[in-house]
Amino acid sequence: MAQSQKSHPTACLALADGTLFYGYGFGATGQTQAELCFNTAMTGYQEIMTDPSYAGQVVTFTFPHVGNVGVNPDDDETAEPVAEGMVVKWNPTEPSNWRATETLSAWLARRGRIAIGGVDTRRLTRAIRQQGAPHVALAHDPEGNFDIAALVAAARGFAGLEGVDLAREVTCAQSYRWDTTRWAWPDGFGRQEAPRHRVVAIDYGAKRNILRCLASAGCDVTVLPATASAEEVLAHEPDGVFLSNGPGDPAATGAYAVPMINAVLERGLPVFGICLGHQMLALALGAKTVKMNHGHHGANHPVKDLETGKVEITSMNHGFAVDSQSLPDGVKETHVSLFDGSNCGLRLTDRPVFSVQYHPEASPGPQDSFYLFERFTASMAERAPA
Repeated sequence: MAQSQKSHPTACLALADGTLFYGYGFGATGQTQAELCFNTAMTGYQEIMTDPSYAGQVVTFTFPHVGNVGVNPDDDETAEPVAEGMVVKWNPTEPSNWRATETLSAWLARRGRIAIGGVDTRRLTRAIRQQGAPHVALAHDPEGNFDIAALVAAARGFAGLEGVDLAREVTCAQSYRWDTTRWAWPDGFGRQEAPRHRVVAIDYGAKRNILRCLASAGCDVTVLPATASAEEVLAHEPDGVFLSNGPGDPAATGAYAVPMINAVLERGLPVFGICLGHQMLALALGAKTVKMNHGHHGANHPVKDLETGKVEITSMNHGFAVDSQSLPDGVKETHVSLFDGSNCGLRLTDRPVFSVQYHPEASPGPQDSFYLFERFTASMAERAPA
């Protein structure tokens, strides 16, 4: 239904400080509680909603045209949406794109995710930037009946993400093989039929396109759950180990991930981490992570490679960061954000072990960062016996 046809608000976003935003609901009805963040990407709303790194969060989209290309199965980053809900300025229009198979609203409703349109997203984004990521309650009721006191109480009752291990909730239930490669015109997704390297990918909330990039780079990928032990990882006799993206507090996930990573490092295997995987590697090497004020969420973040001077336009999604001041001897900072100077990459100086905070598979550059997958495969090739 078009926004102009509605006579009263049908959705309400309540912040823990009592601030209210009324709008028009679409997608599923009901109520949810989460941390609120904003994302500045101009495209990719379906990928964002299905990115496991957004577990426990409602996403405010700063770009107003959300929903205009619909949705399609190929753009899902995991089987179901993981973000709790979405906030947009304008209600979605009917999609106009040859790839669309469903409207955004119908897709959200079928997947049980709540959305609100008609919100002043600029005002909301300013509030997040100035005050930090708030806890919120989002409700959608077609009749417009809201218990405001209960909504505010629900927002205040949300436990937050600090100290919370969400990787367990989004990881795969059992191991599986992956051989699908990146999408390419005109054939779509391909298949890796001649892999050169055996890679174990630890699934802390892995995006499908990361796995596609590994396969495209020549990897035979076996995906293991986040809680996999070092013995389970090494039993596959990998040439390298990949640490995936994921949600939640890295310190909480590190309680079981760090011992496994340290055992892998002792074997001298090449290791590559992205996002939460970057933070897991940093913790294993003795560094610390910190909660950010409002995090980095978008597809337009400039990152400088300190070793080459190159600036990459990157996609980011993280609310925690590695404290660069805590990096121990032998660990070199390789990339920094040009927005705030925060750490965006590291490597060991004596072994083929490295990681980045951003998402090279998301291709905002569009190919600025794919070299990282090639660096990973090159390190495995160099280690292989002649």
